[in-house]
Amino acid sequence: MSSVPPSSAPVGELAGRRVLVTGAAGLIGAGIARCAARAGAHVVGHHRGPGAPPTVDGVASWVAGDLRAPEGPTRVLADAIAQVGSVDVLVNNAGIQPVAALEDVDADAFDAMFDVHVRAAHLLTRGLARHRREQGGGGVVVNIASIEGHEPAPGHGHYAAAKSALRMYTRAAAQEFGPQGLRVVAVSPGLIARDGIEEAWPDGVARYRAAAPLGTLGTAQDVGEAVVFLASERARWVTGAELVVDGGVRTRPTW
Repeated sequence: MSSVPPSSAPVGELAGRRVLVTGAAGLIGAGIARCAARAGAHVVGHHRGPGAPPTVDGVASWVAGDLRAPEGPTRVLADAIAQVGSVDVLVNNAGIQPVAALEDVDADAFDAMFDVHVRAAHLLTRGLARHRREQGGGGVVVNIASIEGHEPAPGHGHYAAAKSALRMYTRAAAQEFGPQGLRVVAVSPGLIARDGIEEAWPDGVARYRAAAPLGTLGTAQDVGEAVVFLASERARWVTGAELVVDGGVRTRPTW
């Protein structure tokens, strides 16, 4: 049985929707932006700034702001709403992934990880919930978590802890904001291909391919297509759920 190439997937699922993607200048963020735009959305991309916004296919307008700043998430959402009038879908994608042994992770590094991945996601989600109430309800939040939120990798302990917290936050927010019609879901990618990864981490890429039943790394488009589905009306009865996009790696036993 042949598979349908992503490029031939139906378009228009997000027609007329205004989608805010944080960290839209990064590999996965740009992939999400392209897929959302192809599905008909007006995409507002967030970048940290300062300086001129990057150029990313699919991003129609930009907002800038440091999500670690005390009022950073609130300002980013307010600026996006001011630009396009309303936000229907929020994708909490912005993140950091420094490699460090837990023994070397001090308070500042730990706080930075949770500020970006969990605190900012909460403040943006809370802000969107208030905004959508004013618009009569509805809306969707898609949190980009990770398969490392299930099993940590060496040197990624604080990252894995933050992504695990984001997965649980997704469920809690879905529960509390569901009565107003706001859906909150998560996508957890596995290892995503990027330029130079084969040369920089040949043994890790080889291990991942061997462990993945599909035998490949993922792409930013794979993540973007999952986001489009969850943000669309095709997933209208899906909330509090996590879609793992990892080529099947988590089907393997960890012991």
